[in-house]
Amino acid sequence: VATLTFVGVVLGASAAPGPLAPALAGGLVAGGLACSLGGPQANPALTLALLCTRKLSALRGAAGLLAQCAGATLASAAAHAALPDNTGLVTRVSAAGTAGTALAWEIFATFQLALAAFATAEHAAPQAGLALGSAVAAG
Repeated sequence: VATLTFVGVVLGASAAPGPLAPALAGGLVAGGLACSLGGPQANPALTLALLCTRKLSALRGAAGLLAQCAGATLASAAAHAALPDNTGLVTRVSAAGTAGTALAWEIFATFQLALAAFATAEHAAPQAGLALGSAVAAG
């Protein structure tokens, strides 16, 4: 449910012109999900990180990854059905950058998101929603 909500909101916001709307929407929805659902795993990269650090069992991790992929697929299908056909929802590498640069930034953004997720999980900080939402928006 968390991944379905997150992907749906970000895809809906990406229909707006400009790159800032999806980033802000992603940060707000991630913060809201963390506050309301207690820090759900809505990102398969974070689930893999939890699996690698043995903070999550293999069965629970596999079930989580499957559920996350199903949620993202359902949200993508709903966005495709709800938005006009000429809506450009495909993320592209900017003309000024290369695929390698985009990959490096994606790795950095995922690292700082995982860092925020692990930091808030270890200390049960009441500001977890703000920390995770800010990490998603910054990424």
